[in-house]
Amino acid sequence: MLESFGLFGTALVGYLTPATIINVFWATFLGIIIGALPGLTATMGVALMTTLTIKMDSSQAILVLICIYVGAIYGGSRSAILLNIPGTPASACSTLDGYPLARQGLAGRAMGISTSGSWLGTLFGTLCVAGLTPILGEFALKFGSYEFFWIALFGIVIAGTLAGGDPLKGYLSGFIGLFIATIGLEPHYNYPRFAFGSTDVAGGISLLPALVGAFGMAEVLQAMRGPAVQAVSNTLDSIIPRIGDVLQYWRTILRSGAIGTFIGILPGLGEDTAAWTSYAAAKRGSRERHKFGRGSIEGLMAAETGESACVPGAIIPVLTLAVPGSAPAAALMAAMFIHNVNPGPMLMIDAPHYLYEIVAMLVIADMVKLFFGLTLVRPLLWILLVPRERLMPIVFVLCVVGSYAIASRVFDIYVMLVFGVIGFVLRELKFPMAPMILGLVLGDLLDKNLLRGLVLSAGDIAPFFTRPQSAVLAGITFIAALWSIPAVSNAVGRLFSRRSP
Repeated sequence: MLESFGLFGTALVGYLTPATIINVFWATFLGIIIGALPGLTATMGVALMTTLTIKMDSSQAILVLICIYVGAIYGGSRSAILLNIPGTPASACSTLDGYPLARQGLAGRAMGISTSGSWLGTLFGTLCVAGLTPILGEFALKFGSYEFFWIALFGIVIAGTLAGGDPLKGYLSGFIGLFIATIGLEPHYNYPRFAFGSTDVAGGISLLPALVGAFGMAEVLQAMRGPAVQAVSNTLDSIIPRIGDVLQYWRTILRSGAIGTFIGILPGLGEDTAAWTSYAAAKRGSRERHKFGRGSIEGLMAAETGESACVPGAIIPVLTLAVPGSAPAAALMAAMFIHNVNPGPMLMIDAPHYLYEIVAMLVIADMVKLFFGLTLVRPLLWILLVPRERLMPIVFVLCVVGSYAIASRVFDIYVMLVFGVIGFVLRELKFPMAPMILGLVLGDLLDKNLLRGLVLSAGDIAPFFTRPQSAVLAGITFIAALWSIPAVSNAVGRLFSRRSP
């Protein structure tokens, strides 16, 4: 315990330098702006900034990206409360009670609730990172190729099941990502797959240009197609959070923090699922259910706490298993690999201090987010009045420059453009994007461990099902897949309803 506090203190003091503090302030502020502007998502912000921090020192670059991530998830509540338009998908739940509060003349109080809930949620999740990551990392050391295959497959299954909408579309989106991940050289024998004679395609599809296209370019295309967004309010009351709101709903804060962190750990669910689940749990346990959807302080607190706790939670599987918990965490994990940080089970052995550096980064970003949330509400309000259509040309230029800057390949620009069109078409057809991105991210893990496991077993698939850990993970994966079938879930529900008194 004392050693952990020592490592955390050393990491925290190491980041309290003038240059680092400047980076934290501008990155967190930029993240809040990205989150507040409708159409600019946290994933897009992390992906674009990864391309622009390619020449920075490794620790400073990861710190900047974490600040962007934390700030963007929080910033989405600004437009959700004032405009009834979620700045990010994660803040959609905040519109249910945030906007009604604003219409009642309590916009400032609503943003104070959002700020306090988000700050406490991130702090709760950060404590879980410090406490759970060493335990899960030690457990993950017992995993082999067979177990990592099931972890990757479970990530696709659970993302396809719970991403929202039709589960079949979720599965199709996930397996599209898996297929794209197989393009390039086969990992063991370097045999080109689906390259069709092109040396560029044989090199594989780079993750970051794909992310930038799927989230950045697709947003540009949607903005060109969709109607203009107009602000509807620019008046505020007091924005200082009320201590009474926090003390009155402390159970909701703890419950939502735990739910958000847990959902963050599960691969592929993300902050939007954390917000909706926390909101639903708060509504079930509330004595003021009639206020939910009409301006409930408790509902807004639950949504903001849950989505913000999910941010550190999504980083836990990145550090322990090299499996991202959400789409922004996938971009963050890609950035770690680019900056020569190798997350996964060996991280706690090779660089145990790095965990506490991440914890220090989250704490610093959370404190600066609180500062901006209390001091810069009115300037942010002016930024919200900028038409989204005027920002999209800038976003497009950043998409092109960022995609090219990673490896100085024109081919990556084409990848970005193609994924932009794919992302736009999938969104128009109501396909969830998270499973596709998770399929692309986890495809390499699944592919390598499937082939490695078959090599170790001389082609026998039995170890994938007979090893104790593999059997448990396989069972969980199959149950999750079966549960997504409406006939199965409805039958189980009827069975339990009959047995209940």
